[in-house]
Amino acid sequence: MVNSKTKLTPEGIYNEYQKGVSYNQSIELYEKVRKNENFFIGNQWEGVDAPDLDKPVFNILKRVCNMFISQIVSDDISASATTFTKKDGAAAAMKIVSGEIERAIEYSRAKQKNRRALRNACVDGDACIYAYFNPSKKTGQIAKGLIDIEVIDNTNVIFDNTASSDVQSQGHIILALRKKLDEVISEARKNGIDEKIISQIKPDSESELDDERDDCVTVLIRFWKENGSVYCSKSTKDVFIKQPFDTFLSLYPVAFMNWESVKNSYHGQAAVTELLPNQIFVNKCYAMGMDYVKKMAFPKLIYDKNRFPNGFSNRIGEAVKIEGGVNDAVATAFKMPDMSGSVMELVEKTMVYTKEYMGASDAALGNVRPDNAAAIIALQKASNAPLELIRQSFYQFVEDYIRIFVDIMRAYYGVREVNDEDGNIISFDFASLNDYDLNLNVNVGASAYWSEIMQVQTADNLYASGIIKDAELYLNSIPDAYIKNKQKIIQAIRMDKQKSAADMAAMQ
Repeated sequence: MVNSKTKLTPEGIYNEYQKGVSYNQSIELYEKVRKNENFFIGNQWEGVDAPDLDKPVFNILKRVCNMFISQIVSDDISASATTFTKKDGAAAAMKIVSGEIERAIEYSRAKQKNRRALRNACVDGDACIYAYFNPSKKTGQIAKGLIDIEVIDNTNVIFDNTASSDVQSQGHIILALRKKLDEVISEARKNGIDEKIISQIKPDSESELDDERDDCVTVLIRFWKENGSVYCSKSTKDVFIKQPFDTFLSLYPVAFMNWESVKNSYHGQAAVTELLPNQIFVNKCYAMGMDYVKKMAFPKLIYDKNRFPNGFSNRIGEAVKIEGGVNDAVATAFKMPDMSGSVMELVEKTMVYTKEYMGASDAALGNVRPDNAAAIIALQKASNAPLELIRQSFYQFVEDYIRIFVDIMRAYYGVREVNDEDGNIISFDFASLNDYDLNLNVNVGASAYWSEIMQVQTADNLYASGIIKDAELYLNSIPDAYIKNKQKIIQAIRMDKQKSAADMAAMQ
């Protein structure tokens, strides 16, 4: 950890990055990720020198991983913020923040990127999301800028403490991003970097022995904390693109998740890593079985060379020359023994056991006849139980970056026009969130979704039974997302009440 931002140099940051790369190499991260990615996309015969052998692929891993991802993100993500601060206007402020969170989720396409992040966790071992404030985005008002997020590969994330995956406890975090040379130069000029320094920005070389260079540059974004605030710098190997600066954030803008935690390592274990030998065995056995069938399944014609000196032809109607008696000139067909059935039986068992040990039984995959729906549902719930741990890790992952959203709002949003509880447009200073205890209660996942459904059903029942008699109170009990133009309806009800009260007063 650096105590002063003035001590930072591009060379020092690059050395920290190389130290992290060395650690990743020591745990064979890059090779594991490369192999896992190849097997997931179906490139499972890379490097095999067998030109005469068919190379079938029965991609068990991809189907199971896609099932995992779809089951975890099948429920709609809903997040709401609350605070335990006892202060006037706290509830209204949290309602405004909750609305802005939903807006940030939609603008940043967080739900779509959640799937990409989960896919990375399942195949590579880790998921990482980097959140940042994009000041150029229009908001329909004077204040500009919205929150955006980017999915980062785990090979491009370097933690200071490699033994812990806890983001906020890190001394520093480095993100390595590949960017076009002209984009990097343009960004450096916007940040006021001297032209002499900009001229030192060079594209990366694929090899020190190769003079050919691509047009991309590795940009290192380094985060660290000083006095409770997060600082940041952007640099290449040789120069700063942006000098160290105070982000005014209290949280690192990085959310990180392991698929399976590994002791004393911030990198996790992917779902497919331990099962690659199973996939290789299935593919090899099928390949050899196909080769055997092609060569041995059809009968072999055997004839006496002495009786057929000119060779034997099987063409229809063609005369065949022989030597000796015609009755003795009979060719024979020979059939090779069939391939042992235990081979394919073992292959099928390997596929079944692989899916089951990954937590994807036939019931979970839908490969059963629906004779007993209750039993099938029970089996699916039982098979999904191991996945519940991953689901809870994912919900915590989403909660982490939503907390970062609120931190970015507090630091960068400033004064903005928002809708209050009555639908009126008011100005709200997001910097005032500093005055609240931001120990937020963020509800994520199916529980939040189903709690809203239950809230609607309960309000309907109370209104139907006459316990809630006021239409305005009933509408205020329904979440905003379930009734379009809710505030206009409430205003119309209020106007009707006022008109009815005026008419009653006139009659009296």
